[in-house]
Amino acid sequence: MRPLRYSINVTLDGCCDHRVGIADEELHRHAVDNLNRADALLFGRVIYEMMEVAFRSPRSVPMPDWMEPFARTIDAAKKYVVSSTLAQVDWNAELLRGDLVDAVQKLKQHPGKGLFLGGVKLPLALAEAGLIDEYEFVIHPRLVGHGPTVFAGLSKYVDLKLVERLEFRSGAVAMRYEPRR
Repeated sequence: MRPLRYSINVTLDGCCDHRVGIADEELHRHAVDNLNRADALLFGRVIYEMMEVAFRSPRSVPMPDWMEPFARTIDAAKKYVVSSTLAQVDWNAELLRGDLVDAVQKLKQHPGKGLFLGGVKLPLALAEAGLIDEYEFVIHPRLVGHGPTVFAGLSKYVDLKLVERLEFRSGAVAMRYEPRR
């Protein structure tokens, strides 16, 4: 069974707005390593559209050379998109329809390296259902004083066990956890 892995960038005060984190070469290399541990990406509509605008080839927005490996990796990846508002997707993507829990359980049952999950709302629903096998929080040494925050509205505790900790030159720290079951 493929594990479902989730990773999110968060400031010290809990903000997960993608515009407030530290974007550097080392953190992007780490993100590529994460993506390479998966056979496919699982996105909700918002993150799918955001990533498509930023990283679909050919890109109209210039980016630093060190960001290119991340852009190429995410551009080439197989994607599953959960959305009730999109009629269709492309960019190597497939819409997931019907019951979310059933659809994700079926994806996890396929053999392979894993599924990589991004975003905010979709991970909340999958955490509620107990379907996330690994959580990674990349904590950025920054206070921003606003949200959004990750897992806002979670109805029950999810107890986690630390399995890995990585420190980056920027002062960011990636902490990987598995649920205690």
